[in-house]
Amino acid sequence: MRAGGISVHAVDVAEGRPAAGLRVVIEALDPGGRRLVAAGRIGPDGHLDHPVVRGEGVAAGTYEVTFDIGDYVAARGGSGRFLDRVPFRFTIEAVQEHVHLPLKFTRFGYALFRGA
Repeated sequence: MRAGGISVHAVDVAEGRPAAGLRVVIEALDPGGRRLVAAGRIGPDGHLDHPVVRGEGVAAGTYEVTFDIGDYVAARGGSGRFLDRVPFRFTIEAVQEHVHLPLKFTRFGYALFRGA
């Protein structure tokens, strides 16, 4: 059975646009430690373009996605650092189901959830 995959969509709501350039890391939390599943940057359309979206490297288990919001804001000339690396831990039980993670953020806060 093919895995459903993990997709990420990130929007900088303060700027009102996709968070192009935001670094994202997805790791599986295995009993022996962390395993890198995906790493990359959000593209101009607001999505992470990586084979993990199509299910590559995805199995049942616990995952953590980390968003480097602090570096993203600093690279755009934002003054005053508040958020830094924002982790989000979740579990995949039904590996055939796709997990979509929409992130909406400013330099002071964020909303992240499992989307459709």
